[in-house]
Amino acid sequence: MAKVSSRITILKGITFVALAIITVRLFAIQIIEHDEWVAKANEQHTLLETITARRGEIYMMDGEEPVPVVLNQTAYQIVIDPAITDKESLKNTLETYAKDYISADLDKIYSIEGLRYYVVARNVPYRSAKQIAEKVENGELSSVWLKSSNQRVYPEGELGSTLLGFVNADGIGQYGVEGSLNKVLSGKDGMLKTISDVNNVALSIGSDNVKIPAEDGKNIVLSVDRGLERVVEDALAHHIDNTAATNAAALVMNPNTGEILAMTSLPGYDPADYGRVESAATYINQVTEVPYEPASICKNFAFSAAINEGKMTAETTYFNQGYEIVDGWKIMNAEQRESIYGAITMKTALYWSLNTGSIHALKLLGDSDSEITRVGRERLYDYYHNKFRLGQATGIELIEAEGYIEDPNEGWGRNSTYANMTFGQNLGITMLQTATAFSAVVNGGYWRTPTIVKGVLEKDGSINANWRRVARRPEGEESATGPAAYSEDIVEDHILSEETSATMRDMLVNNRNYKVRGGIDRPGYSIGGKSGTAQVIVNGAYDNTMSNLVGSYIGFISSGNELPEVVIMVKMWGEGAALSGGEAGDLFDTLSNDVIDYLKIKPVL
Repeated sequence: MAKVSSRITILKGITFVALAIITVRLFAIQIIEHDEWVAKANEQHTLLETITARRGEIYMMDGEEPVPVVLNQTAYQIVIDPAITDKESLKNTLETYAKDYISADLDKIYSIEGLRYYVVARNVPYRSAKQIAEKVENGELSSVWLKSSNQRVYPEGELGSTLLGFVNADGIGQYGVEGSLNKVLSGKDGMLKTISDVNNVALSIGSDNVKIPAEDGKNIVLSVDRGLERVVEDALAHHIDNTAATNAAALVMNPNTGEILAMTSLPGYDPADYGRVESAATYINQVTEVPYEPASICKNFAFSAAINEGKMTAETTYFNQGYEIVDGWKIMNAEQRESIYGAITMKTALYWSLNTGSIHALKLLGDSDSEITRVGRERLYDYYHNKFRLGQATGIELIEAEGYIEDPNEGWGRNSTYANMTFGQNLGITMLQTATAFSAVVNGGYWRTPTIVKGVLEKDGSINANWRRVARRPEGEESATGPAAYSEDIVEDHILSEETSATMRDMLVNNRNYKVRGGIDRPGYSIGGKSGTAQVIVNGAYDNTMSNLVGSYIGFISSGNELPEVVIMVKMWGEGAALSGGEAGDLFDTLSNDVIDYLKIKPVL
């Protein structure tokens, strides 16, 4: 009996201690740790879900009407709980219904301990998603969810691909308009926070429910005309097929407003299948993102500067001996013929694209008839960099490179550097910068910020022109500050006199009428232009074998003697290919006539 009594006493003691521990723990949970445990309970019964914003669509113009070139369609993400979902059943289902949309390595996913949520397939179309949903409803799959999302659709295929860009698997815009205006197109996701039941279904009760609606992205209307874009791309493709060029780029713009009417670079790609490219370089917009040396096209800017400063006229003469010696370097003219040796006019020098002519313009800018001076270099820099804004971002609503213009005084061989800059070498500028500056040369002297956004398409179908300038602000900045690429303002700067502009137009028209181009250009139109054939730097030095050349041409079209209605610039190149400005001129000839027809520019008869 004594042993039984002793055991009872021990058991009572153990029970008392256990009850004491439980009491202390309950006190801690209910009083001391109350808030922490309430939070944990809420976490288990609270549904927190992102409400995805609808991505804005992109439109081009078709005459006066906006037409969609980038649309959304509903697609689905397949989400699983690896701790519950059977791997083999899931693998068989995905292989059967969504093989092309699997975005995860299932073996790797299932090897991660504690993982409870993972997206295993993306952009699954409705029919496939419906078949997977039926498997879930039939109990063949568990803990599998289908989450709807937007998928980009490009109904025009490769049209304007390097201009438009694409949206990657994470829903982020890359390159082109999709990349530069990603924030505007994306909108802002909303949030749903509510109490859920054991099946994770949202309940309508609860005072802490939160629902923040999503802010859908803006529908952007581009100033680009869809039909004209097709015309330009077809012309470029034809010339690539029939020349040594492997690449070509072009833009058409209104020089009086800065609006871009067409912009492309080929070869392009399918934005809906953007992964099928040989090189990521295919994504790059050659018009805005690649600085290069446009060669003799820059003579337009050197001549304009000297005329505008009152240092020369079209009829000013100089002695051409076929070359110039600058800083010990012999700079030759490409055109060598007896008929243009000796005293010739600057108008003749521009027609024959003589390097000695543009170097003489630099001398005149420096108040000298015989040598390049510091004053001349500084004045040319002021026009190139400050007035024409070469080597700077233009402020267009696209990703763009800045390039560079050499300092007039810092560095070795400034005279030879600046002599070369007069004919477009020893600098780096983009096609867009070049075309914008050229527009100022021919439009009466006004430098205008180029734009590719016409406005935002409102729900009633109207175009809100107040959104014509869509600011690309850096993340975290409340206002548009910093470089010109983030400016909301349209800059209009009168940098040349109307007389200078009229003189340059006359000289540029002479460039075509004085040659065989006169038989190509239609009567009733005033068409002027300038070619450029640039040497390419290979292994740190210019390739003097002339086996690598980039051909460019820029020109304008107007009715009679009116201000130009369009400016067209083209560029042709290829690795190991020697493309001349003459071949680029052939492409311009094709486009100039095509543009006249498409835009219905009326001649003066």
